Amino acid sequence: MLIDFCFFFLPSLSFHDCICPTFLFGPVGIYALGAVAAKLAGERQEMDHFVKLLNKVGKESALVVDSGENGIPYELLYGRAGYIWSTLYVNKQLGFEAIPATTVRPILDAIFAAGRTEGHPSKSPLMYYWHGKPYWGAAHGLAGIMHCLLHYQLEEQDLAAVKGVLMYMIKNRFPESKNYPSREENRDDKLVQWCHGAPGLALTLCKASEVFTEKVFRDAAMEAGEVVWKRGLLRKVGLCHGVSGNGYTFLALYKLLQDEKYLHRAKAFGCFLLDNARGLIDSGEMHGGDHPYSLFEGLAGMCCLWLDLTNPVSARFPGYEI
Repeated sequence: MLIDFCFFFLPSLSFHDCICPTFLFGPVGIYALGAVAAKLAGERQEMDHFVKLLNKVGKESALVVDSGENGIPYELLYGRAGYIWSTLYVNKQLGFEAIPATTVRPILDAIFAAGRTEGHPSKSPLMYYWHGKPYWGAAHGLAGIMHCLLHYQLEEQDLAAVKGVLMYMIKNRFPESKNYPSREENRDDKLVQWCHGAPGLALTLCKASEVFTEKVFRDAAMEAGEVVWKRGLLRKVGLCHGVSGNGYTFLALYKLLQDEKYLHRAKAFGCFLLDNARGLIDSGEMHGGDHPYSLFEGLAGMCCLWLDLTNPVSARFPGYEI
């Protein structure tokens, strides 16, 4: 059924119709899910068709050439990082390099080149702008882009740049709360959600702890987790900026550290939603999302959290953790 769903949308999709070549927006997500669904169903011809479409998008010149403010951005939700995340997902699920390095490498080079243009050696060696602002978070900023880059075997100078970005963010977080600003030089310490703030950074720092040997990344991930535990029960339900997404902070820390404390905290967030979400949404005290059944705003994301709580060692934040 999922394969049929993906094929149903194919006639209306093209790279040029949607300037968001990512898993979460635009045709790339349909192609990626179609390829994986076809693999699981044993439909090799259909799988090859979706893989071909993914490779075609990756070879578009708009992805490898910086076309300025009006071109494709670099962040995860709408930009180049979202495309390379899709290739990571598809290659892992299919079990082979369906999207080859020859497709991905020019896009990685473009991401690093643009980041160095806006970065500064004495500050963050890489920097990116979305709608003219230098965001830090997982959805639109540094955390999401670095998270994707950490999954690749990078050249020494590129890996050093990624490490430098993360060290810069740790050094310049809010000193008392240990939360992270939504963007450069924004000192308003109020957002604690996956898209902006400690929850998204915690997931990226957990991945950094697997790549780098320095203890600072693990410690910063744990400190971000404390921010989420103290301030993460929000008035929204979804993954992007709600309780469901914040619950994944503790699942990531549990997988990294094997500390039962974090599994307990993840279950506490899940149980809070199970016991209270419907009543709070009905009473207007909790926002169910502009799209109440969607993955990132609504109930679908909450269901993903519940499902992952049944097998926490295999838990993955949808559309973010590989």
